[in-house]
Amino acid sequence: MGDVFRIFLRLGLTSFGGPIAHLGYFRREFVERRAWLDEPTFAGIVAFCSVLPGPTSSQTGMLIGLTRAGAGGAFAAWLGFTAPSAIAMTLVALGLHALRTGSGMAGSAWFAGLLAGLTAAAAAVVAQAVLALARTLCTDRATQTIALGATMLAIAIGGSAGLAWLPIALGAVAGGLFLRGTNSGITTATLPVRISRRTATGGAIVFLLIVALLFVPERLAAPPVALLETIVRAGTLVFGGGHVVLPLLQDLVGNGLLPAREFFAGYGVAQALPGPLFTFAAFIGAANASVLSGVPGAFVATVAVFVPSFALIFALAPVWNRVCALPGAAAALRGANASVVGLLAGVLYHPMLTSLEANARSIGIALAAYALIDVWKFPPWSVVVASALLGAAAGAFA
Repeated sequence: MGDVFRIFLRLGLTSFGGPIAHLGYFRREFVERRAWLDEPTFAGIVAFCSVLPGPTSSQTGMLIGLTRAGAGGAFAAWLGFTAPSAIAMTLVALGLHALRTGSGMAGSAWFAGLLAGLTAAAAAVVAQAVLALARTLCTDRATQTIALGATMLAIAIGGSAGLAWLPIALGAVAGGLFLRGTNSGITTATLPVRISRRTATGGAIVFLLIVALLFVPERLAAPPVALLETIVRAGTLVFGGGHVVLPLLQDLVGNGLLPAREFFAGYGVAQALPGPLFTFAAFIGAANASVLSGVPGAFVATVAVFVPSFALIFALAPVWNRVCALPGAAAALRGANASVVGLLAGVLYHPMLTSLEANARSIGIALAAYALIDVWKFPPWSVVVASALLGAAAGAFA
């Protein structure tokens, strides 16, 4: 466990670039350098985690820790990989709150410009993610149609809190109906883990209890409960990578728990940090307007967003091959994955692009940031930092 924690802590401090890059770091560390896994085993772990809802790179790390040191190793891997960025996001949230509330800073031109620059950078990152996911997940007319339908539905329900899961669910249904017999690209490599039936049953029960809690009517929930419900829903329903956590968390803006500009500014900062993008939940937990905020809120939110991933890994790893063999399972998965492209595209339109408010300065920063990321291949963290500085400077000298 000590080795697992130490290695994943180093990875959590140095793994920039998002989930796909994280998998590259893991392969180099655990297949090439340390030979903890061979190539087929690593590929099987990645394939399994890719079809689960939740953060693929974090789940991959948990399974690597599980194969090396049991359940304690899975926890050590998660803690080491997650803690650095979670702590950093908490400090950012507390810093932004101090700037906003202290000495009238909220009304200062440079601070407004800083937030605008971060929001523009976030829009650029999401735009690049939409196109990259579309190229990977929408490869034929059927999946492209599902993605387009999910986009229209996401825009239509944009103001309806709690319904961000609907395009994913309908996409899975459409996939199960119309994508059978098509190429799924899913492998069924055997996972090198030994999980008892009791542990797997416990994981399944925890996950089902989490799902049941998501059906508690929001009008009956106090603000802290609504906050946790939204965060757990995001951890339960995210398909397609960490970027998809954004639309599932934006209900917090509609519920008045976090100003839209700070929400997107925090998401922009998350792009500049190493480690999993899901630690955006730490920012949400620290910065929200409920009584569950600050450091305690950040801690609870970070744990809550990852709990479904832990439960699913222990529940489904023992039956991975049998689940993939079910009729229509791969087709439903393809439909769900295609729908997340549309879900993310809908959020890109509203509220991200609409939040730029036809401001030429913000639109210019967003376009420049997109070009640097997608065309010139600059690392996202450097583009986010540059966009924030440019926005602050433009605001100060406007």
